Amino acid sequence: MAISLDNLRRGKKYKLTNYGETFEFQVMEMPEENVYRVKDLNTLDLYLLHELYRYGKGRDFDLEELY
Repeated sequence: MAISLDNLRRGKKYKLTNYGETFEFQVMEMPEENVYRVKDLNTLDLYLLHELYRYGKGRDFDLEELY
């Protein structure tokens, strides 16, 4: 079930699908309102979440929490 970006919580793990690519990440910190620093669960790289969808949201855009 898709969730909103506003519902992201620090320490939780999520899966984002956009334009056919899938990213699994954990929210590490939220330094500002609606800015999320995340860690990729596969590569352990740190980046800002908006970098994943800065070129737009595709028809397949989906965000869900991993358990």
